[in-house]
Amino acid sequence: MMNKINFFSRLMLLTILIGHSACESDDTEEVTLGNWIERSDFEGRTRASSVCFVVGDRVFVGGGYNGSDDEYYDDFWVYDPQLNFWQSITSFPGGGRSSAVAFSIGSKGYVGTGFDGDDEVKDFWEYDPATNTWSQKADFGGTARRNAVGFSLDGHGYIGTGYDGSNTKDFWQYNPATDIWVQIPSLGGSKRQSAVAFVIDDKAYVGTGTNNGSYEFDLWELDATLVGTDNFPWVEKEELDAEDDYNLIRTGATAFSLNSIGYLIAGSQGSILSTVWAYNPRSDVWEQKTGLEGAARDDLIGFTVSERSFVALGKNGSSYFDDIWEFFPNEEYDEDD
Repeated sequence: MMNKINFFSRLMLLTILIGHSACESDDTEEVTLGNWIERSDFEGRTRASSVCFVVGDRVFVGGGYNGSDDEYYDDFWVYDPQLNFWQSITSFPGGGRSSAVAFSIGSKGYVGTGFDGDDEVKDFWEYDPATNTWSQKADFGGTARRNAVGFSLDGHGYIGTGYDGSNTKDFWQYNPATDIWVQIPSLGGSKRQSAVAFVIDDKAYVGTGTNNGSYEFDLWELDATLVGTDNFPWVEKEELDAEDDYNLIRTGATAFSLNSIGYLIAGSQGSILSTVWAYNPRSDVWEQKTGLEGAARDDLIGFTVSERSFVALGKNGSSYFDDIWEFFPNEEYDEDD
């Protein structure tokens, strides 16, 4: 009888151990799709909370903050990904600042809002790469703020959410032809700061960030064709922690789109992250990719130029970065390249 009990006890223990091992394997399976290659370092000072915009086949990067020096930057640089080369351009005339927003419309770039070291600001500027000149435009239509999101869609600029002394969720549309701001329906869900935004085809997506000390886990799609109509232009998509299939909630991340797929990179959620997730708007599903090969970080920038995608700058605690990494989402990870 003892031998039979021993046999079944051992069999049950072996079954439990095998099952536990299988579960652990599923939870910790290594993600290998997505490869990173380091490119020529940004030539300005190390920094975080910078801005960038893309015009044609070049990206323009500037502003930001370095906590080690307690310095807010106003310098701007242009990066040519074909030549892998940085060059200084005319400094931003609005003064040094961090946590601003930027986007491009047509052949011009736009920068506005942010924090200058003393106050949140709401001025708004246009950059013309053809003449390497800045011109001040109408102030942002909402309150002065930092940590907002900004993007362009259908020939207009959009700025919303952020911190103006408290968190916000209002959204504003900018018409470059008239230099006029118009308020549109606010983002659905909660107020927030330090969220991300990315554009896929003719829709924009806004999500993540924090409010009232909590991480926000909703994702919202903006259909610009519904702005100005009787229809609400925002639609809520699958939550970012849906059914424990994935956990994308974070703050201070960056995002970009490439070939009609959105990518969410790094940020922080209690600790600094390097994880990368890909969003397919057709299926409303996220898939994990290989994490950022450089140091984990938040308050970084991301951009797509000439159908190539990059992340750069950012910080991890008191360490500020000046590196830039190109991402190949459909290549196998290669630690030796």
